[in-house]
Amino acid sequence: MPKILVIEDEAAIRRVLVKILSEENNTYQVDQAEDGLVGIEKIKNEDYDLVLCDIKMPKMDGVEVLEATKKIKPEIPMVMISGHGDLDTAVNTMRLGAFDYISKPPDLNRLLNTVRNALDRKELVVENKILKKKVSKKYEMIGESDEISQIKAIIDKVAPTDARVLITGPNGTGKELVAHWLHEKSDRAKGSLIEVNCAAIPSELIESELFGHVKGAFTSANKDRAGKFEAANGGTIFLDEIGDMSLSAQAKVLRALQESRIQRVGSDKDIKVNVRVIAATNKDLKKEIEDGNFREDLYHRLAVILVKVPALNERRDDIPLLIKHFSAKISREQGTVEKKFTDKAVKLLQEYDWTGNIRELRNVVERLIILGGSEVSEQDVKLFASK
Repeated sequence: MPKILVIEDEAAIRRVLVKILSEENNTYQVDQAEDGLVGIEKIKNEDYDLVLCDIKMPKMDGVEVLEATKKIKPEIPMVMISGHGDLDTAVNTMRLGAFDYISKPPDLNRLLNTVRNALDRKELVVENKILKKKVSKKYEMIGESDEISQIKAIIDKVAPTDARVLITGPNGTGKELVAHWLHEKSDRAKGSLIEVNCAAIPSELIESELFGHVKGAFTSANKDRAGKFEAANGGTIFLDEIGDMSLSAQAKVLRALQESRIQRVGSDKDIKVNVRVIAATNKDLKKEIEDGNFREDLYHRLAVILVKVPALNERRDDIPLLIKHFSAKISREQGTVEKKFTDKAVKLLQEYDWTGNIRELRNVVERLIILGGSEVSEQDVKLFASK
């Protein structure tokens, strides 16, 4: 049942509003406050789906209540109650975030329609937040080991800044999860996170992919095309497997980091970009520098913050949690009942040599769910999880 708070200093008006809302098919639970200060205390301590608030009140007027509520609980829709002389102020409250306003004395139909619309809006906002959380769960970092706890602590400290981050670790350890968490917890979360797999793009195309090109820059350049840095403007670019990037592309990335400017291939026109750069590699970049394959100046530009993602063999305590996570996720994807793993099955999996890291573990869990019994046993592991 939706819970509504009525803040109104005129007792007669307050009684009318409470009576109308309370008797609306027993649909609403209605609370009341005689002034703004009492109202704010109730908002702090209770969970309301809607607040109706008078504008002209002693101690704390409606505009102040609106501004305070938006700071405390911004998701609560507020409908302002205006006397004849308060109409201009009521309109201005809309700019401050009020959902709507109703005039005194309140018209029954107008009041109920406004309340219904405001509650519908609140429901949509809540659904949207739930949806965003579900999307974020795609990149959830599973684990409670010291190694993973340290990474989460670093992310919490670094994410709100614009510091560049270099993520290292073997293939299949989840370096991209760290990049997504850094982006989602940053002030750039409303912008795009553009991912570029430097190892998957031919060296002759990497510069065009990153910086774009102009028509005629090369044989197949039939029109102007923006690159990934422009697409990430205002957000984050994630350069995965940067150790595989060509030296010429490295030079251009270095310039982009130094000057926050890029040039499309075939153009001499500078384009200003505001991009946070996160990079990842499975290579030892210091050795790559010694071998002449990676620029030392670029390394120092990228490695402001270093995050080393451990191999699965270094965090075996997390394997039970990962098995449960993958089992639930795979069962949802396949539309089947989640399978449980016996303690002996889990213990045996903890003892495996996971050269393919988390990616390999997920594949093995999926294989066991498909081929194993109603409960995955130690025998199932021995039969179906062999290398």
